[in-house]
Amino acid sequence: MSLFNARRIAHRVRLTACALAALLLTGAFTATGAQAEPRPGDAMRTVAAMQPGWNLGNTMDAIPDETSWGNPRTTQALLRHVRSQGYKSIRIPVTWSNHHGAAPGYTIDTAWLNRVREIVDWSLAEGLYVMINLHHDSWQWINTYPSDRATVLARYTALWSQISTTFRDHPSKLVFESINEPQFAGTSGTEEDARALHELNAEFHRIVRGSGGRNATRLLVLPTVHTASDQPRLDAFLASYNQLRDTNIAATVHFYGFWPFSVNIAGFTRYNAEVEQDLVSTFDRVHNTFVSRGIPVIIGEWALLNYDHTRPGVIERGEFLKFLEAVGYHARLRNLTTMIWDAGQFLNRNELRWRDQGLHDLIRKSWTTRSGTASSDQIYLPRTGAITAQSLTLNLNGTSFRRLRQGNTNLVNGSDYTVSGTTLTLTAAALTRLAGNRAHGVNATIEAQFSQGVPWQISIISYDPPTQADATGTTTSFSIPTRFHGDQLATMEAKYADGRPAGPANWTTFKEFWQHFQPDYNAGGMILKPAFFDEVADGRVTLTFHFWSGTKITYYITRSGTSVTGSTS
Repeated sequence: MSLFNARRIAHRVRLTACALAALLLTGAFTATGAQAEPRPGDAMRTVAAMQPGWNLGNTMDAIPDETSWGNPRTTQALLRHVRSQGYKSIRIPVTWSNHHGAAPGYTIDTAWLNRVREIVDWSLAEGLYVMINLHHDSWQWINTYPSDRATVLARYTALWSQISTTFRDHPSKLVFESINEPQFAGTSGTEEDARALHELNAEFHRIVRGSGGRNATRLLVLPTVHTASDQPRLDAFLASYNQLRDTNIAATVHFYGFWPFSVNIAGFTRYNAEVEQDLVSTFDRVHNTFVSRGIPVIIGEWALLNYDHTRPGVIERGEFLKFLEAVGYHARLRNLTTMIWDAGQFLNRNELRWRDQGLHDLIRKSWTTRSGTASSDQIYLPRTGAITAQSLTLNLNGTSFRRLRQGNTNLVNGSDYTVSGTTLTLTAAALTRLAGNRAHGVNATIEAQFSQGVPWQISIISYDPPTQADATGTTTSFSIPTRFHGDQLATMEAKYADGRPAGPANWTTFKEFWQHFQPDYNAGGMILKPAFFDEVADGRVTLTFHFWSGTKITYYITRSGTSVTGSTS
């Protein structure tokens, strides 16, 4: 369990006097119940105290400047808000390559260094742990290290020497991360990659430790190659760690979920057993390789790759909620500190509010306890005709079901719904009432409440099967007229006449949501992207659109050069 939660958990489970005494002896918290500051050099406790963490993404790492990628200038109010939302640490990714002079000095621009220091100091003033690094430098110039060792090493050494000197007297709550997502060009493979990274990490370690002040005992965070979590990368890190002979080091990896699910390709629209197993296996590997040996681990970035408020529908909200809940639980179970990647898709920095409060509520609850979920957060009802009872499977996650509510009103067990084991069934009468006039779209929202955690919201949606019409266009501009009728798109398949997958990712018939196709609910269209046609041969292609109601629609396109025609038959 995370040490910063010790007091809260002790109260909740009413620890015995003996158990409390044991915790006091470990120094997890003081006799008054206040959290004790980890001693300098105590890597495990420092990393535990950093849980949970938040990334100031696409900001100081943006190229060429802080606001270049769409985020506003960072303010003290933003950092105060992050702290007020329960976060204990902040990772400030920094790209330095556009903010220093030429060789041999590679002198960092004074204004840029002062701005980094200002944000660091504001964060520390809020009581946050802070982690800074070399970020996109990794692929801008550090990646050429194998073929240009002297130049890269000179630049790398110069930057970390200046950063170390600048911050050597800063509090121990400031943490240094050597490189973000290190990668190398032109190597022979895993072994050479590992050797290159070890050399750079060893140089980083030498510079920081030799710079004096609090850097002698400051926590240093080292990545695996690509911050990947496959076993060979973890083993290579362990060998490097052992050579450094310094226990005040943490490992960092990144986690963006099972790739097909994280981008919605190959039919992985749901958080299923395979997606879950990928998460569990990943966290087990880093725990067994590092934490079990006393090496703390920071999941320095985590989310789903293609989750973004500007690309709605790529990841269905309920399936994303299940992923978020599971990450919190499995990380907590294995004593992993997590730092969510937020480039503006979670927190609206202009308004200092969460873009989806429900997502944040579940994330925050997952730091300390589990929440119940269900097989879906949607129930689709036909707009006309008889409404029948509908069932969902409850994922109790160690909780017990309590009630079903609409607003402040409890639904009635028996007449409105029944629960048998993990099967929740809403009656036809209740669904008919909830559907109201059965207008297309969401007619009502109810929530399942459990013995603990965040309630599970369920949308009651009325729909008619979507319809499409013939179309003409080009490979750079093609949209299928579509009337969605309250339904929502889940995914799209593309096949040639012989059944082979058509278009990109030709190992699957299911294409990548938003990269290859996207629904336009406002304009009433289904857009096929140029990236899709880039790999589609001339001739006829059969498209199958899968909707969340379970409806499937078949559509046909024919390409001839840059011209495209589409038809329903």
